[in-house]
Amino acid sequence: MLAEPDATVLHGSGNSMMSRNIYHNKNQDSSISISKMDVIIPFSPDVPCDNNGQRMWWAFLASSMVTFFGGLFIILLWRTLKYLWTVCCHCNTKKKEAQKVNNPANSQAADGTPKGPDEKDEVVPASEVGWMTSVKDWAGVMISAQTLTGRVLVVLVFALSIGALGIYFIDSSDPIESCQNFYKDFTLQIDMFFNVFFLLYFGLRFIAANDKLWFWLEVNSVVDFFTVPPVFVSVYLNRSWLGLRFLRALRLIQFSEILQFLNILKTSNSIKLVNLCSIFISTWLTAAGFIHLVENSGDPWENFQNSQSLSYWECVYLLMVTMSTVGYGDVYAKTTLGRLFMVFFILGGLAMFASYVPEIIELIGNRKKYGGSYSAVNGRKHIVVCGHITLESVSNFLKDFLHKDRDDVNVEIVFLHNISPNLELEALFKRHFTQVEFYQGSVLNPHDLARVKIESADACLILANKYCPDPDAEDASNIMRVISIKNYSPKIRIITQMLQYHNKAHLLNIPSWNWKEGDDAICLAELKAGFIAQSCLAQGLSTMLANLFSMRSFIEIEEDTWQKYYLEGVANEMYTEYLSSAFVGLSFPAVCELCYVKLKLLLIAIENKSELGESSILINPGNHVKMQEGTLGFFIASDAKEVKRAFFYCKACHDDITDPKRIKKCGCKRLEDEHPSTLSPKKKQRNGGMRNSPNNSPKMMRHDPLLIPGNEQMENMDMNVKQYDSTGMFHWCPSKEIEKVILTRSEASMTVLSGHVVVCIFGDVTSALVGLRNLVMPLRASNFHYHELKPIVFVGSLEYLRREWETLHNFPKVSILPGTPLSRADLRAVNINLCDMCVILSANQNNIDDASLQDKECILASLNIKSMQFDDSIGLLQANSQGFTPPGMDRSSPDSSPVHGLVRQASVTTGANIPIITELVNDSNVQFLDQDDDDDPDTELYLTQPFACGTAFAVSVLDSLMSATYFNDNILTLIRTLVTGGATPELEALLAEENALRGGYSTPQTLANRDRCRVAQLALYDGPFADLGDGGCYGDLFCKALKTYNMLCFGIYRLRDAHLATPSQCTKRYVITNPPYEFELVPTDLIFCLMQFDHNAGQSRASLSHSSHSSHSSSKKSSSVHSIPTTNRQNRSSKAREASHKQNATRMNRMSQERKWFTDEPENAYPRNIQIKPMSTHMANQINQYKSTSSLIPPIREVEDEC
Repeated sequence: MLAEPDATVLHGSGNSMMSRNIYHNKNQDSSISISKMDVIIPFSPDVPCDNNGQRMWWAFLASSMVTFFGGLFIILLWRTLKYLWTVCCHCNTKKKEAQKVNNPANSQAADGTPKGPDEKDEVVPASEVGWMTSVKDWAGVMISAQTLTGRVLVVLVFALSIGALGIYFIDSSDPIESCQNFYKDFTLQIDMFFNVFFLLYFGLRFIAANDKLWFWLEVNSVVDFFTVPPVFVSVYLNRSWLGLRFLRALRLIQFSEILQFLNILKTSNSIKLVNLCSIFISTWLTAAGFIHLVENSGDPWENFQNSQSLSYWECVYLLMVTMSTVGYGDVYAKTTLGRLFMVFFILGGLAMFASYVPEIIELIGNRKKYGGSYSAVNGRKHIVVCGHITLESVSNFLKDFLHKDRDDVNVEIVFLHNISPNLELEALFKRHFTQVEFYQGSVLNPHDLARVKIESADACLILANKYCPDPDAEDASNIMRVISIKNYSPKIRIITQMLQYHNKAHLLNIPSWNWKEGDDAICLAELKAGFIAQSCLAQGLSTMLANLFSMRSFIEIEEDTWQKYYLEGVANEMYTEYLSSAFVGLSFPAVCELCYVKLKLLLIAIENKSELGESSILINPGNHVKMQEGTLGFFIASDAKEVKRAFFYCKACHDDITDPKRIKKCGCKRLEDEHPSTLSPKKKQRNGGMRNSPNNSPKMMRHDPLLIPGNEQMENMDMNVKQYDSTGMFHWCPSKEIEKVILTRSEASMTVLSGHVVVCIFGDVTSALVGLRNLVMPLRASNFHYHELKPIVFVGSLEYLRREWETLHNFPKVSILPGTPLSRADLRAVNINLCDMCVILSANQNNIDDASLQDKECILASLNIKSMQFDDSIGLLQANSQGFTPPGMDRSSPDSSPVHGLVRQASVTTGANIPIITELVNDSNVQFLDQDDDDDPDTELYLTQPFACGTAFAVSVLDSLMSATYFNDNILTLIRTLVTGGATPELEALLAEENALRGGYSTPQTLANRDRCRVAQLALYDGPFADLGDGGCYGDLFCKALKTYNMLCFGIYRLRDAHLATPSQCTKRYVITNPPYEFELVPTDLIFCLMQFDHNAGQSRASLSHSSHSSHSSSKKSSSVHSIPTTNRQNRSSKAREASHKQNATRMNRMSQERKWFTDEPENAYPRNIQIKPMSTHMANQINQYKSTSSLIPPIREVEDEC
């Protein structure tokens, strides 16, 4: 059919061409050059070939056709004969059955047993079927990819097919048909070997095939029919015909199967991509081979005279421009067969090109750009960050994690998220490319966890979406992430953010979750509410604590403004470092004073290890605590290098050094480095070696119960009532129905409320719970005496508060005013002008898509309160009628002590002077809280005036806790200890089981839990520190308070315009963290301090509270209509009350005469009372506005036996 009409004549001197003239029938000499149309095939005298140059293409083609049709005929004949045999056997079977029915005796065997009709027939074929089955099974195993032998054979066949196709590409440059010597042609020998192997493999496939007919018609079988037999014909005829060997390209269709057998392709997209590419390429190459054959051979009916010389790759080019419908026309088909083939190929090829190519491009384009695997670097740790990965969350995290104040952060951050980053986030990753890598995937997929090497990671951090509309769903997602990670690598350390406090209990259900190994859950709702609650006790404390665990760079301002002093304090952070052995044996106050005066470090707490090896954090312990070897200290300093001074300090080498920067590692210290107790603190902190306490929860300072003064201990022990919860950490009362604490507007107006906390809450039935229990618990901590508890009044939707009440019904002094915080009538009814703090919260913030409108309710409520006006009748009545004045506003009350905590303004005439703290979701909305500030809208939150003054709090400041906890897990323990009021593992387990506090009897163990530090504010305008308040040094105040009263000062709450020479009417204050020793004080300053628990305040103050309340009730009858006064305790004898009154009177006289604040105990002396001098109205707005109170308000609608 097909042959090569070469245009040339001679091949060298020894080669000639024989041709036949179809018109003259005349033979010509082989050495004569003749025209192209007369050339048949090239031959060489060295090769035994047909001297007449006769084409033999039909022999090659016939071998393939005979093989194919012959085999097909045999299979069909066999099937026909088998069918006829089956029909005949079926007829004979029926006849035998009929005969057996007619002659039943013949159907029995010799022994009389009946014989089946097919018994004989079943025996003979049984052996034949078994033999065939075994051979078929053997062949199936040999070609199956389920076994190693089968996989090797399948891969080998594919590789040899590609090799045969390569040989075809080489031979395609030769004529279509030529004389070849098998023994001299190396490529023909290799091709012969390949085809022998294909023939054997064909036999195995034929034996293993269940349906021989369909097997004969398979594509791979057809390929073998038209490629294997021609090779044997080539050897026999000593000539080669290129023919249909291009069909080997169809084997490329199986390329994806081969890769799947080798476990290379695993994903559906990769399998689909390889399938599409292999089908497209195999079809393309096969069609090009056919065009190459017919165009170089010509049409048979034209005697092969219309051929053209085209190389195989030119045909490949022709097919591509044809499929793409470009058709340049430079190469085209001339033969009729070629053109006919192109007509049909255009239909199929164009459809394939139009469908396959776009899909291939889409699959390639959709391939994960960040789909690689992380390569660990020797000597460098890496962490995996997952969860809520956005531009805001990542930028905040990286800003704090990679801060320059951290001591050499040699950690690589690997982000894993299932969504590819947008352009802004991608640019952020590129700016930190040396320490940040991003991979696309999910932690729920073990394959993706293996890609980021989670098993060798130092920790895994899970970020939560703080602005999601469904916090419980977000927590559930993060818990699932923890389960997946722990299931893959149980020992990996995980730090996760949780939105709701009650969801923390689910983490305890994970078997591999281990607090001792460093696993931590940062509950944003718990910490946010705790920060706000501490601001109710000491306004501005939330800002100070937020700045301490956030890494801020020092911003120097030359002008003498409030921003200068504020930013100097913002540069301080919280660090941990082991104390030098030079401090061993010293008491905590002595070490604290030495660190502050000499090392310029503020030591606020230590980690104490008991004899049993359990660790507990002691915040400002007393003189009885002595430093041990290897004690870990918690410091406030500007960077990590400064804290090293506490570790390097040596009394022998550094005692006479005055410049703290010169305190560095000395020779003595190098010898001590060999001691195990002086290991690097970071090593211990990273591997969790410091987590020895159960569940690693904050343990407060514990003292022996015998240290409690006998009177109070006996008083509490004699009372068979439950005053505290089962852990002794919080005040407790029997559960109350919500109806008993609901106040109407008229009842609230007639109830004397003063020194209380007003919580304005926005929410409805569908709002997510904010967790008000976390706000109330710190305000009901047991280290306050009962009469010191500030009444809490919730103003908001009753439907929402009913949902929260289940967690609040065991706390005393809590009441509810149904209404709205936007109603001034409701605000006046709760005496908001007399409150110690107004908290504005919203449960509807995350239900709004527009970020700028998320805080609209809180901002409107804050502006509404600030614009309110009040009369000064309470202040006038206080000056004229002492009996009418509420006890909480009694200036002469011994409870008006600055050590009580937050100091409250005595007379408020405008809402701008009401202490308010507003929760915000969007940081940029802080600009709307203060209309008189000059903050730029793009200013960071911590640089704004409302945040610096402690009147605004955003949950975004808690993002810094993730990196702070990673570098030092004790920081989170200390923060939770300070802000939660003393949450313990026992309490968390109880809340997880019952979702409510359980009352407990007063035992020495539970009463000992009350003996723990609390935050307070100390006023300087009067008292023992009055001499330092006017131009004194902060360092002198620090040392005096520490030595005399065991008070640890750590900051100042100063009037914003205190630095101005001229008096100002502004009453706003700002926070100054850890001022230097020489910092000058002013009389209006309020000092943040950590004070010890006052055991003796309970008796005298309680009796004063009761007596004051009795006089108040008798003098103001109208106020007692809707308020039930708390009567004197029944177990307290009249003698005790008289002694208490006498002691109180003596103390009052001593105060007025000697102006001393000392108690009767020389070792545990605390400030008790304060005298307020008469001042002008202008000074009252600055100084007297923050008068100390003890909140001696009668409990609202509480029965006598509740607490």
